[in-house]
Amino acid sequence: MNIKKIGLTALAASLVSVSANAGELSVSGSASINTAGYSAPAATGLNGGSTFSMGNAITLSGSGELDNGMTVTLSYQLDEGANMASTATSVFDDHSVTVSSDAMGTLVFSGHGGSSAASSVNTTAAGDIWDTFDGAIGGLGVSGVVQSESGAGNNSFFYTTPSVMDGVAIFASYSPQVSSVAATEGAVGFGLTYTGVEGLTASFATNDINGGSAGADGDVDVMALSYVMGSITAKWTNNDYDIGTAASDQETEAFSVAYTVSDNLSITYGVETIEQASVTDAEYSKISTAYTSGGMTISASMQEGDNIDQGTAANQDVEYWSLGLAFAF
Repeated sequence: MNIKKIGLTALAASLVSVSANAGELSVSGSASINTAGYSAPAATGLNGGSTFSMGNAITLSGSGELDNGMTVTLSYQLDEGANMASTATSVFDDHSVTVSSDAMGTLVFSGHGGSSAASSVNTTAAGDIWDTFDGAIGGLGVSGVVQSESGAGNNSFFYTTPSVMDGVAIFASYSPQVSSVAATEGAVGFGLTYTGVEGLTASFATNDINGGSAGADGDVDVMALSYVMGSITAKWTNNDYDIGTAASDQETEAFSVAYTVSDNLSITYGVETIEQASVTDAEYSKISTAYTSGGMTISASMQEGDNIDQGTAANQDVEYWSLGLAFAF
């Protein structure tokens, strides 16, 4: 009898059993091929030729249930386009640890890519059209870039309470002080989402902004409404950014209407307006369509930005078009 072989076989079976009980690992990914271009009045010299780009990301998630009933999940994203400080780690992007249970709720600790209470509902109803024009027109500062972003940064916490009543979810966030900015403090945020009426989703969140000085400190309040009626979805959002003096305050309001033509085809139209004291409103609009079949999505959009740097010069009116082919697996 081969005692060594029997022992190794038993050990291997034991290790397989432990791994199965400990948890499971899943992998998901996405890839895309895109082309886009800008156009503006000929006199501005801002017409741009078509450009091509590729998107790619793979997310690894491992989860398991502990003996005390808690579920722990680790998520790690590999993304070659990630904007990390070190080129040696440029493929590593969002990563987090989630601990949850029915009794305690859900706590997410994000090493990178975390949400604050405000940023969790902060994407405008029209999909942040202003961000499309960021840096695309030779040095103009696109309105909305700083004021509309309120992410939590690295090493932040996001907590969702257990259900307190049907249709109500309460959440909170904490972002640590920024070590590179003197005199900053940690930022706290709170919010809630109500889904107690069929088809309606209503959210409100407020978040500290701690920049290290009276002129850079303030808060941001975000409201979002979404209503689904049959094949039509209507959305409205408002982002009220209040910091320093009144001249720095900024309000972003957006609307969108989406029509689901079929299970595969949808059309969406949205607008955004960014208001700030003593300057011209920046206005954006977008019409887009998407066709999905299996894990493939074909998309196209036409976007327009007027007064994008909150001025009236001819070079502040720009158009943008895009085509995309995306895959999820």
